[in-house]
Amino acid sequence: MATSFGTALLALMAIGHFQPRRRVTWDRLARESEEMTFLFEDEELVDATDEARSFLSTGPETLPHWPRFLALLASSFPDIGSRVARLAEVGAMELHARDGSARLEGEWKEGLARFSLHKGDDIEPAEYDSFSVAAMAEELDVLRAVVDDAPVLAWREDEEGNVTWANGAYIDLLYRMHPDRTTLAWPLPRAFAHTFHDGEVDVVHRVSVSIPFIEQVVWYDCITRPMGAEALVFATSADRLVQAERSRLEFLQTLTKTFADLPTGLAVFDRGRQLALFNPALTDLSALEPQFLSSRPTLVAFLDRLREAQRMPEPKDYKTWRASIAQLESAASEGIHQEIWSLPNGQTYRVTGQPHPDGAVAFLFEDISAEMSLTRRFRSELEMGQAVVDSLDEAIAVFSHTGSMVLCNRAYQELWSCDLVGSLSDVSVQDAVRDWSALTENNALWTRVSKFLSGQSDRRAWHVDIESAAYGTVKCRFSPVAGGNTLAGFTLHAAPTPAAAPRKGQHQAV
Repeated sequence: MATSFGTALLALMAIGHFQPRRRVTWDRLARESEEMTFLFEDEELVDATDEARSFLSTGPETLPHWPRFLALLASSFPDIGSRVARLAEVGAMELHARDGSARLEGEWKEGLARFSLHKGDDIEPAEYDSFSVAAMAEELDVLRAVVDDAPVLAWREDEEGNVTWANGAYIDLLYRMHPDRTTLAWPLPRAFAHTFHDGEVDVVHRVSVSIPFIEQVVWYDCITRPMGAEALVFATSADRLVQAERSRLEFLQTLTKTFADLPTGLAVFDRGRQLALFNPALTDLSALEPQFLSSRPTLVAFLDRLREAQRMPEPKDYKTWRASIAQLESAASEGIHQEIWSLPNGQTYRVTGQPHPDGAVAFLFEDISAEMSLTRRFRSELEMGQAVVDSLDEAIAVFSHTGSMVLCNRAYQELWSCDLVGSLSDVSVQDAVRDWSALTENNALWTRVSKFLSGQSDRRAWHVDIESAAYGTVKCRFSPVAGGNTLAGFTLHAAPTPAAAPRKGQHQAV
């Protein structure tokens, strides 16, 4: 049986048999056979028979004649490279294909190298079918065009890592990497330093090459397929993936730097509820070791550690605490979780859970101890101020610039028999003046009072004494206070008679 190389050789010889022959005259060597004969001067093909040219046309079109000649014979004559390199020294050589399908004769004379390719003795003569051979040749042209025009690098490596075959995209890359070369030698140079022959099958290796002059680095994803004793490697461009990964890394680094400067502790749990991201502030607020946080603990383990470190409120019992963990997680996934934690050491944390579209949950830990302390101190000062004004005998009411009551003391509520515990803002200047008009029916006075308290007149302080049958002598004073507010004060100098006391409940705050 003829081997694959022998079959191709017979087909090419058949193509030459059915094509018109032409005489080839060697310039310095006389033709001695009708076999495939090539004449090279250095690496330039100076002459060849029709069969030889047909044979060369089956090789990679992107290669010059000499490396194409070696590429076509390298699989059948593995040591052809080293043997032809010594042709000028030995003068003549003869090589036999490892499968016995062909024989190559070489001769050196006067700076010219002649090679004759003969069919092997073990190949039986065959009848040629011109139509079958033409179909084979057409299919070969199509396959070669597809492989050379494919936007994917493809090459074959032997056990020593030598490139024994490559497609057009690989050769184009070699020319880009070596723009100073006008031709390529055989075996072809290696484009990648990585050796793929012993690599794992279907494992993607990402490698890069540098393009000189333009200082460009090109990235490829390479995958290996076994091909007998050799390896077939395919490489696709990975520039966009590398750029996307680089952009993603830069974005994460930017976020990391931003989060590192935040005083708020950040803990992001992925959809599997494992810790995926945290910032340095979390280690300070949680008192947890960075090694533990870097081990990607689950949400339950994270909260367990918080409890052990006394960085969360101590639950009444373990079951209730475990139930609160589930509520914490479900509430945060719905975007509604916010909780104030009062810690045993006196600190106060605000814990906020925020959901993410991919199912992750982010928890924010804020130390609001100073804020809570300020709030408590402010509230204490308000209570103390209220207690001070409640201790005064003068009935006092303060109105804002909008005309709403913002402050009154106990003496005022007792004088005017009103309950203002609910909301002072429900009492307007008009409501208060309506109660005060019980002192006297002087409409001009109360009109002036209304304008003063509503900010419609000048802010100079003034007072008036009113003689009332129900209240006796009442000293009224009206003065401005800070923030655009105004104050109304009432002091009784003579107690009213019980029979003349006014009816209670003239205005009530809701």
